[in-house]
Amino acid sequence: MTGARSVVAAVDVGGTRIKASLVDRELTVLAQTTTPTPRDVAADIASAVESVVDGLRRQVTGCGELDLVGCGVVVPGLVDVTRGVGVRSVNLGWSDLPIRDLAASRLGLPVVVGHDVRAGLLAETRLGAARGERQVVFAPIGTGIAGALLLDGAIIEGDGRAGELGHVVIDPDGPACPCGQRGCLETLASAGAVERAYAARTGTPVSAELVADRVARGEPEAQEVWDRAVTALSRAITTVVTLTGVDLVLIGGGLAESRELLLAPLRADVAARLTFQRKPRIERAALGDRAGSLGAACLAWDAL
Repeated sequence: MTGARSVVAAVDVGGTRIKASLVDRELTVLAQTTTPTPRDVAADIASAVESVVDGLRRQVTGCGELDLVGCGVVVPGLVDVTRGVGVRSVNLGWSDLPIRDLAASRLGLPVVVGHDVRAGLLAETRLGAARGERQVVFAPIGTGIAGALLLDGAIIEGDGRAGELGHVVIDPDGPACPCGQRGCLETLASAGAVERAYAARTGTPVSAELVADRVARGEPEAQEVWDRAVTALSRAITTVVTLTGVDLVLIGGGLAESRELLLAPLRADVAARLTFQRKPRIERAALGDRAGSLGAACLAWDAL
């Protein structure tokens, strides 16, 4: 389309929400949207992607000519980026899902598929808190917990299997995890785990955000639940630091919105566990819940 501004669609399919954007080559966001993830997303992911892309297109009607030249889709779980296949997602309930081919056929565009958290770290290296860094672990804490590693300046793929931080076993006698293990980090320190633990402790179901608010107000039951989550997360981070030598830990996702309420005790707990290891900086990720979709845009542009 002569004279039109080229853009890509960037789609981050999460456990509860799909976050999507239209992004130009300079990584400027021209439109964005957030919608609930359909319950049947595993059965028809192409329709879900098409729907959010159509919504983005409607947002920019009348804003000048735009040429949609590609699409990046990032998803949780195990991802084969070469084939564009979602190998397995515990939270979204799929296995061996050919996401790239399904979405490309529906959109009529080149589609690249990546892992949501590794894509988020890619965005943080280009636009956010990891710019200029070489040894980083990025750990978003939301519906679940995952991780991504930047070692010696390279994001580690591990054939699509690296970074399953949420399924590191912290307490072998802990809660059952949908992955088949017990006491995974995700069952102890995710936003969902905080909500479940608080409801079990008090009989009152509230959001993790409200639990954090009650911690800030000094409620003992909320503090007990929070401390348990911080301890579990600290144990996992200490393990990662020991194995990899990372010197920057970026915490993202919904729980990071509590800022120092989470980060201050986490820093103290990690520091108390370290002996010979290099003490990492522990900071909040800069790009918030848009890191994944911005990373999807980076992947899409890199592939074109």
